[in-house]
Amino acid sequence: MEIPSINTIATGRNIDRLRVAAGISIRDMQMFFGFATPQAIYKWIHGASMPTIDNLVILAAMLGVTLDEIIVVETDARKCG
Repeated sequence: MEIPSINTIATGRNIDRLRVAAGISIRDMQMFFGFATPQAIYKWIHGASMPTIDNLVILAAMLGVTLDEIIVVETDARKCG
């Protein structure tokens, strides 16, 4: 079995692309999530961090997509097991 990992940079690009396609601004997302500043969202978009699983579920609903459409998973050449 190959070891899967999340590509945070590609996932961030997906979040931004899906956000733009849905016509949602960074400010709209900030308000929706109740964040005092937009920094967390910019960190997601730039791949510096990932949304928590709870926020991913909310984000998917907001964008009208599934979690699989947001998260980019890659497999490592290393094998586990």
